[in-house]
Amino acid sequence: MQRLIIVMFCGLFWFAPGFTSAADNAAAPNRGALFKVTQGARTLYMFGTIHVGARDFYPLEPRVAAVLKKAPVLALEIDPLSDPQQLAGAVQRHGMLAKGAAPVLTPAWRARLDRLLKQYNIEPESVAMMKPWLLASLLTVSEFAAQGYDAALAVDAHLSQQAHAAGQKVVELESVESQMALFNQMVPADQLLFLQETISGIEDKEQAAQAEEIARAWKRADIKALDAMALKAEQDQTFSGRFVQKVLLDGRNPALADGMAKLMARENNSIAAVGVLHLLGKGSVPELLRQRGMSVERIY
Repeated sequence: MQRLIIVMFCGLFWFAPGFTSAADNAAAPNRGALFKVTQGARTLYMFGTIHVGARDFYPLEPRVAAVLKKAPVLALEIDPLSDPQQLAGAVQRHGMLAKGAAPVLTPAWRARLDRLLKQYNIEPESVAMMKPWLLASLLTVSEFAAQGYDAALAVDAHLSQQAHAAGQKVVELESVESQMALFNQMVPADQLLFLQETISGIEDKEQAAQAEEIARAWKRADIKALDAMALKAEQDQTFSGRFVQKVLLDGRNPALADGMAKLMARENNSIAAVGVLHLLGKGSVPELLRQRGMSVERIY
């Protein structure tokens, strides 16, 4: 579960521009999770996304489409249509090894890694200077692509394209720099373990099965299944599972909640779209906003 979470809920820097669906959204089913936050006369909507996509994710259901259409502001963790130079700079600072350095893998682990690189048609030379955490993320993205899920069709990218096309304001609650810095907090030995757990998860087909499970739950707005995934993430005791829960979820939720509260104070009827696991479980953004005295309703 933890490796899937990185891409589908927390791996936020693999964006490419999305596409505009021409299909009629009148009959579209609920997707993800939708919340309504109110305080006094102010309202904010929160929509739970995943950061990869497929064409059958779209169109989004009418209520989300209507909220986005009237929203003065769309808030995203990061805007996938922002300056690509920011991504390149953050990758260089946080994701690449120093000149002359190399990740230490035993011959057995190197052979397993090389098999996956060959499977995904990735030249070993092109990733030789990646830190283990970045290489692990690339492998996970590649496995999702093999399962039919594309970062170019990510929900966040779709929403961003819609808002920009309509001339709406798009703001970022975080930055690529801050997100990559979180992964780079891991010491080299932990990054290596992170990579090894990723390789094992792909090899035993765990990721392929769970990718379909998560995508199906999101596509159907299956409250029971999504809540079960949040609980599973909380209970995951692997190293990468603890890192995802403590650093990528619990560690980021207070700042996300703070950003949404500030947005709500400035603008009415805006929408914030963040990875769905930020909206579920203990310490979630909705819970943090409730602690601030706001009324939070889960629409689905």
